Amino acid sequence: MKLIRGLINLPASERGSVVTIGAFDGLHRGHMALIDRTRAVAARLARPAMMITFEPMPRAFLAPEDPPARLTDLRERWHILQESGLRALCVLRFDADLRSMTGERFIELLARDFAVSAVIVGHDFRFGRGGATSAAVLELAGREYGFSVEIVPPVLCGATRVSSSEIRGALERGDFTTATRLLGRPYTMRGRVVQGERLGRQLGYPTANLRMNRPRAPLRGIFAVRVRGVSGAGADDAMNGVASLGTRPTVGGVEPLLEVHIFDYAGDLYGRQLEVEFVAKLRDEAHFASLELLVAQMHADATAARRILCA
Repeated sequence: MKLIRGLINLPASERGSVVTIGAFDGLHRGHMALIDRTRAVAARLARPAMMITFEPMPRAFLAPEDPPARLTDLRERWHILQESGLRALCVLRFDADLRSMTGERFIELLARDFAVSAVIVGHDFRFGRGGATSAAVLELAGREYGFSVEIVPPVLCGATRVSSSEIRGALERGDFTTATRLLGRPYTMRGRVVQGERLGRQLGYPTANLRMNRPRAPLRGIFAVRVRGVSGAGADDAMNGVASLGTRPTVGGVEPLLEVHIFDYAGDLYGRQLEVEFVAKLRDEAHFASLELLVAQMHADATAARRILCA
């Protein structure tokens, strides 16, 4: 799959694609329905299939002081999309110019700059300045500009409409069963292991530290986890562990950090890309009056995580 950063880098070979457009945070089952339709229409028309998305996410740009929790960063979306069957991912920078673009101008961009053959969007898709233009308007404009538009209805899991906001709510509650059902896969985060303060090693719990490449994570606390990528062998090398996602208030931390202690492992993971699957929430993050009390709780957390993961 090709990664295209900005319209200026759009290859001639990708003009005329069948495209689906959106933020696609989480790449959940509803998003996968859009991708499936995009691939099907592209195959019928013998055209490439492309996703158009935005960085930063529009809602984060519009409310930088209170951004929504982000389920997936760009690298995580890229990783998930590798098996999607799309030929390209085009990332448009969401900035003041794109924010102020009218719906009519965005339609012209699709028709003239992308030369789209067809557009596949969700029923609640809105675009243009202030989100003033609906999918129905896009459908009418497509007839004028010569491309077709398909509006995909919502995907339901039981009585629940699949959406990023529903998944954020489930993760915030520690309800990983619901999150997995809506996503179509377990919830994970990916990141490169960075140098930490080595405090965990001093306390008997060495950790792999992953920075959160997002303004706000959708969950916080202490978790039982499975970790992939430890051996470099890919998705089949899952190892059990316990993780903390937060600011580490006991030691005066400020930056949100995902710290993962992998059970029965003592190797060097610096620079390694790891995938952390969240299995169960053990407790909320807490401040402890001393390191001794913190270590006692770490013992209890590790015991609880082993019990859950080995059940």
